[in-house]
Amino acid sequence: MKILRGTIFGGIFYFLCGWLVYGVLLMNFYTAHSNQCLTKPQGEMIWWAMIISTLLAALFLTLILNWAKAGKVTDGLIKGAIFGALFASMNDFSFWAMTTMYSGFVIIIIDIVVSAIVFGLTGMVVVLTWGKSKE
Repeated sequence: MKILRGTIFGGIFYFLCGWLVYGVLLMNFYTAHSNQCLTKPQGEMIWWAMIISTLLAALFLTLILNWAKAGKVTDGLIKGAIFGALFASMNDFSFWAMTTMYSGFVIIIIDIVVSAIVFGLTGMVVVLTWGKSKE
């Protein structure tokens, strides 16, 4: 039940936080520093795929936090941030190596930091949904 709660609430938070950070606050920055030929117009986004993607990201983070025995909100924040930084680093350096997606190296650094923050906050939400530990 703990994994399900973490996945659902973490997924909802991750989606909303991602929309706020990437879709509103940093949209112009990402648009200016990345190759937009890969991006679908907003009206053409496939919502069911986005929902599955955010739930899978939350499930992945929830499983890692569970395996790491994260019991405190700070555990969720720190371990979530580490997960986010590593996950974004993997993706961003892969994109940098094989595509023309990014216009420079600065966007990679910004994306890693932003991903660490978003996943750190999501990790906090996941751990909060678990409630008090019964150990």
